[in-house]
This record gives sequence, structure tokens and C-alpha cells, in this order.
Amino acid sequence: MRAMTVKPIKTRFAPSPTGLLHLGNVRTALFSALLARSRGGQFLLRIEDTDAERSRPEFVQALLRDLRWLGLDWDEGFDAGGDAGPYAQSERGDLFAGYYRQLTEAGMAYPCFCSPAELERGRKRLRAQGKPPRYPGTCAHLSAEEAERRAAEGRQPTLRFRVPLGRTIRFEDGVRGPVSFRTDEIGDFVIRRSDGTPAFFFSNAIDDALMGVTDVVRGEDHIANTPRQLLLLEALGLSAPAYHHLPLVMGDDGAPLSKRNGSASVEELREGGYLPLAVLNHLARLGHRYESDELLDEEGLATGFDPERIGHSAARHDPQQLEHWQAEALRALDEAELLAYLDRFGVLEPVEPARRPALTALLRDNIVRAGDARVWVAAFSADPMPLEDAAREEVRSAGAEFFRAALAALDTAEDFPSLAKAVGQATERKGRKLFMPLRAALSGQTHGPELPRIWDYLGRARVDARLRKAMELAEQP
Repeated sequence: MRAMTVKPIKTRFAPSPTGLLHLGNVRTALFSALLARSRGGQFLLRIEDTDAERSRPEFVQALLRDLRWLGLDWDEGFDAGGDAGPYAQSERGDLFAGYYRQLTEAGMAYPCFCSPAELERGRKRLRAQGKPPRYPGTCAHLSAEEAERRAAEGRQPTLRFRVPLGRTIRFEDGVRGPVSFRTDEIGDFVIRRSDGTPAFFFSNAIDDALMGVTDVVRGEDHIANTPRQLLLLEALGLSAPAYHHLPLVMGDDGAPLSKRNGSASVEELREGGYLPLAVLNHLARLGHRYESDELLDEEGLATGFDPERIGHSAARHDPQQLEHWQAEALRALDEAELLAYLDRFGVLEPVEPARRPALTALLRDNIVRAGDARVWVAAFSADPMPLEDAAREEVRSAGAEFFRAALAALDTAEDFPSLAKAVGQATERKGRKLFMPLRAALSGQTHGPELPRIWDYLGRARVDARLRKAMELAEQP
């Protein structure tokens, strides 16, 4: 009995370089990569840059940089090579032209000379009749002579695909299950614009087939494109991929996630101090459920990914959840990685290089992003130390006698616990009334690292100096 061969899975991410990569489309890229990696397949990157007016080379470079920073490396495609290139659609015009000819010669495509104004009038008539605003087929039956006459007048036609009537297109969506569309409600659609560039429906479907893509992961806002693309591929005798349409991601306001309601660009996240693993863990759980609630590395995210765990309802982007995963990712860094992370943002520049590792260890549990370290760098490196308003009030409320007692206890204290015990006995204070003035005096803050660790980092001489400054402040009227 001959063993059955299973076709290796190949997914793709096919962005248009018309802007910076944002959370919404990064999630699509991530789910595509995770699906491929969870099944030992390949992940492909294609650049869909046929919009010459909006596509920019700098956006392509930013996109590559962002994907690599996130660890979403691709096995094939733009800037990586492969047998199905070129992987920029702007370089595939001759290939598309052959398929236009094939469809036209088979009577499955025809030139359309309708102006935008004429098309809009037709849509309005259909809406008034309570019908879907599809193309009414105005140019579907033009004679060859009439088409030539209009072209001779200088009118640049689009090319429309002739949708067969009376059919139902059915497919099994990897997320939603069985889906069907009636072709009578679709209408003939444009596959080549009047400027000669391919429409999305066309080039996207053709390239998926020619590049061997087996599974397409995309937002559910594309689901209405699927029957059109299945019809195209059928007409051309090309293999269709399986489709997985993800529920949309919503912002805080309940609207689809956008820059306006919280969808930061990857560049903004990187410059804001977020770690790649934090972003990946956050996005991987937007609409997808993992068995583990722990921070997962790249391999764990792939191993635990399962399309059957993708929900059907819209996911909500909660910035607080991103902060949670950032805190988890930061805690997962070892000392060398954390030091390198803080160095990259320059927050440790005021600190002597020899003391940076110790300070990094001190503040690890009190920062979420690199910028948070600046207040602690100032607190533990600058003399005189800045005091926040609440800390200043704590020092004044404690009074000068409290700090005189602390300075007296310092002479014999071996560590912070022995200092605190002696001060408590001398002043009859305990709990918050004992520890908060000491914290304010030593760190200038009313929260932060454990006091014994602050003592160890500052050393006895600097503790003495800070207690004296606090006493002077408390003596002031």
C-alpha cells in the first residue's frame, strides 16, 4: 500500500507598503507565521506594491525591520529568495498579462468603459430597488467593434471578470466553518484597473496559487473577496488555498482597531521600550486562546497555536494587557539582557559603568519599560537626590527628631533591618509610620525597591548623607 503524501503547509503575509506596520496587520502576520510553524511548514513574505501612488520604498524597509525585530522571520519571499519570485507584485506585470489574455480569449473577461460617475449612478439605482450595489453588466455584451471604437476615442477601459450566474460558491473556512455565497449577488468585478495595474482580487489570488500558498490567514473583512478569488482560480485552472478569516480586533471604543483608537505602529512600540516577546504574547492571544497563561517564547507560541482555538467574535485590544506582557517579558530577561536593554535606550548614562549591573538588578522589579528607569537612575545616582512631592511631605511629617534618631542608630546598624529596628525603638514608630519616612529619605519616592536592597546599593556613607539631608529638610519651617 503506497503511503499518502501530505502537501507541506505554506502560509504568507502580503502587506501593501503604504504605511507603517500596525498592531492589526502584525497580528495577521503573526497568526500566519504561527500556523506555518505549528505544523512544520513555511512562511512566505510577499510585497503587494501595485499601488504606485501610495507605495514607498521606505515603508518596505520599515516593514522588513519591524518583522525581523519581532522575530517573524520568513522562509521565502522578498529579501529572502525562493523559486517563485519576484516577490514584489510591481515586478510581476508580464506574468499577470498572460492570465488577462487567457481569460479574455476564453470569454471570461471583458473591457469595461464605464466612468466612475456612471458606476455610481448604477449603484444608486440598485440601492433604490433594494438590491445589492453590484455592477449591472453595462459593458458585458459590447461587440468587439464597439469596444475598439471606444478605445480609439482614448477611453482607457478596466478589465472585468465575467461572474457566472446561478451558482453558489461554497468553501470551508478554517475559523468560521462552512461559508457560501450566491454568484448572482457578486457582479462582474474589475481584475485590471484602467491604468493597467492589477486589482487586489486578481493579483492576490494569482500569486497565492503560483507561490504554492496552501493556507491564507487574513481578517474577516476579506471574506467577501474569497468567492471572487475562488472563481478566478477555477477559471484559470489554478489551485486555491484554504482560507482562515480572523475576527477583527476592536479598540477601546468598540470600533475596528486603528491608529485613532490605539493601534500603535511597531516602530512606536519599539521606540517606546516594548520588548518583541511582549508584543507577540499580547497579539497571539487576541482572538486565540492558549492553554497556558504564562509568558511563552517563540517556540511555545508556535507549539500552542491551534486554529480551532480562534474565536468567532471580535477581539479587544486592551493596552493594559500589553503592559502586563511587557512586565512579564522584562522579568524574563537575565541580568545581561536587561542591562543591554536599558543601555540601548541610554537611561543608564548618568551611572558609572561599574555600578550599572547593580543598579539594574535593584530596579528590575520596579520598571515595565526602559523609560521607567529614569526616575530611579535619578533617585539612586544624583546627589542631592530629587524628592517627589509625596516623599517631601513624608519627610516633613516625620520631623527632624525622627532623622536624628536614624542617624544615631546608623552608627551601630549592620544592615537595614537593624537600622529600622533601632529607629522604631527610639521613636516608638512601626509599620508605615516607620518605613515610609525612611523610604522617602533614601529614595526620594514613596514606592520602589525593597529598602534592604536600597541600603546595599547606596552604602553606609550615602545612607548617612541622605538621612542628614532629610533631617535638614524636616527642620525647615
